Amino acid sequence: MKRQILTFGLVGVINTATYYCLYLLFLTWLPYLAAHVLAFGISMVGSFFLNARFTYRTPPTWRKFLLFPLTNVTNFLITTAGVYVIVDVLHAGSHFAPLLASAAAIPVTFVVSRWVMLPKSIA
Repeated sequence: MKRQILTFGLVGVINTATYYCLYLLFLTWLPYLAAHVLAFGISMVGSFFLNARFTYRTPPTWRKFLLFPLTNVTNFLITTAGVYVIVDVLHAGSHFAPLLASAAAIPVTFVVSRWVMLPKSIA
C-alpha cells in the first residue's frame, strides 16, 4: 500500500506537468477553454495508463477506463469545497487555497482510484 501511495503521488506530479505543458502548447492556437479541455482529457488518459501499469500493476480494461474519470470528479468536488472553506469560511487568501485543497483531496482521490483500478480490493 505504501508503494501505491508514493507511486500515485508521482503519477499525479507527472500528470499535472503533462497537463500544464499541453495546455500551454494548445494555447498557442486554441482558445483557453478548448486548450484546457483537450489538455485535461489527454493527461487523464495518460494518468489512467500510468496508474494501471505502475501504481496498481493491473491490466487496463475498458471498464476501468470508463470509470477512471470518477477519480477526477471526486478530486474536483473536494478541491472546490476546500477552496470555498479556506477562502469564504476561514477567510484565508485565495492564492494558495487551491494547493491546500488539492492536498486535502489526494487521500480521497487515491481511495476512489484504487476502487476503480482494483475493484476486488478494499481501499
